[in-house]
Amino acid sequence: MQKTILSFGETLWDLLPSGPVLGGAPFNLAFRLNALGDRGLIVTRLGRDRPGNQAMAQIIDLGLDASYVQRDNQHPTGTVEVKLDGKGNPDFTIHRDVAYDFIEPNFELMELAATAQCFCFGTLVQRAPASALTLQRLLGVAGKGPRFLDLNLRKDCYDWQSITFSIEHASILKMNTDEARGVAFGYELPGQSLPDLCAALVERCALKCCIVTLGERGAFATGADGQKVYVPGYQVEVADTCGSGDAFSAGFLHAYLRKQPLGECCKLGAALGSMVARQKGATEPITRQELETFVGADVPRIREPSLEAFAVA
Repeated sequence: MQKTILSFGETLWDLLPSGPVLGGAPFNLAFRLNALGDRGLIVTRLGRDRPGNQAMAQIIDLGLDASYVQRDNQHPTGTVEVKLDGKGNPDFTIHRDVAYDFIEPNFELMELAATAQCFCFGTLVQRAPASALTLQRLLGVAGKGPRFLDLNLRKDCYDWQSITFSIEHASILKMNTDEARGVAFGYELPGQSLPDLCAALVERCALKCCIVTLGERGAFATGADGQKVYVPGYQVEVADTCGSGDAFSAGFLHAYLRKQPLGECCKLGAALGSMVARQKGATEPITRQELETFVGADVPRIREPSLEAFAVA
């Protein structure tokens, strides 16, 4: 059964060495959720400029519902300078005072927030007061479904207040290992093992689940019921990692919203994230059949020895 998932935040052009590619974590997430058969709705804002027109056309061409894409007469469409290292890992220079910094609340958005079966958000869109306030208002009326926070910390685009606000309003927290270390320091939980840190955050912040992605080594997750699972990574030839974390989120949520076991949620997320890492850019299509074939294949795994006691695949 199709689930309706609100994905709030930035849509922008990733200016890669190979050329511009439409991206932004919330947009990438909505795109991948739609490809899995859910109704991912991107809530964002584009300028009334040529890049904005091109982005809107591509959103529609990719099959996304553009009903909640606002247009801005004063601010340009967002762009990000992306440089890739030798392993395909991106470094971002994110431009400010762009359209997605000024997402406005309205009745349609409030109604969507109240009825959607999942609400997804991050910290980047909170760097500007206008969009931060809109997010706060939408979270205030959001329904009882999961609130999925992809922490997604970007240089000079967050502060501790936005981190704590976000975690306090989330039911599922996803972060990478660097972000986990920063959160541990901020909550005065340094030096703990990853399983202990996730368990402490679940208890302290009333989370239903805490996920830490480990790049090529997979992902670890802890549930509010005390369950701890580790899914090793898939060994693939990496083209670039843009959008692979968002693909993990989409795979995880697709399974989670269907009440699959925590290990299966992480497994589907890790598989989809690895498949995206084999491609250039974040929105090359991957069909559900291709994903199922990949999961069922005997793909070599990359494991984190310290988490083997919790391995489920």
